[in-house]
Amino acid sequence: MSIADAALLFVAGFMSGVVNAIAGGGTFLTFGAMTLTGLPPIMANATSSITQFPGYVTSALAYWKEIRADWKEAMVVGVLSLVGGLAGALLLLSMSNPGFRALVPWLLLAATAIFAAGPLLRPKHLHAEKPIGPLGLVGQFATSIYGGFFGAGMGIMTLAVLGLSKGGDYHRLNALKNFLAMVIAGIAIAVFASGDVVGWPQAAVMVPAGAMGGYSGVWVARRVPQNIIRALVVAVGGILTIYYFVTD
Repeated sequence: MSIADAALLFVAGFMSGVVNAIAGGGTFLTFGAMTLTGLPPIMANATSSITQFPGYVTSALAYWKEIRADWKEAMVVGVLSLVGGLAGALLLLSMSNPGFRALVPWLLLAATAIFAAGPLLRPKHLHAEKPIGPLGLVGQFATSIYGGFFGAGMGIMTLAVLGLSKGGDYHRLNALKNFLAMVIAGIAIAVFASGDVVGWPQAAVMVPAGAMGGYSGVWVARRVPQNIIRALVVAVGGILTIYYFVTD
């Protein structure tokens, strides 16, 4: 890894932390930067999961009070998400780099569309809280498979599933979403590490950069409207999508 590559990865990791703290979508930056520095797409995807994981943990800890209030349901949906995340990660490992590379532009296109539609997917009027029904469990299982396989936009999809199937207070839904994202990313990382598809030098550069970016994101959030950050993330996703379609 050259100094120039390390610098690009550090900047991407830092900016990923910033945008995740404000609007989400940091995976676009970490995955894109790693593939541009020559990392194979499967390894870039796996390593990106590691760079995002600390943010999931700290977000879940920040919502610990709300998670404890829904502990039993969190455990049930958490086990389901664990199984789905495991399936998605194993599915990724079963693919070749050329096979996964062919899917990348389509995955990026879907993730960019999900992220752009995020405000529309967030329920505006939540109904009274109720236990997650069968359709909600199926929806979350599908989301967790996607999260273990690729991950970009996973949080938005989870929040939409919970809002439509469970309802209730938004912060409690967001707390459960963060907990499930941590579970899915955690099992995926365990699979990727055992499968020897993690770029540890790249992760060593990007994880601390992401932590610094996450802290700085609070400062940025007070000065830059979330809509502007979201538009920039969508633009990056769109550019990466076009790039991978053109260079396929």
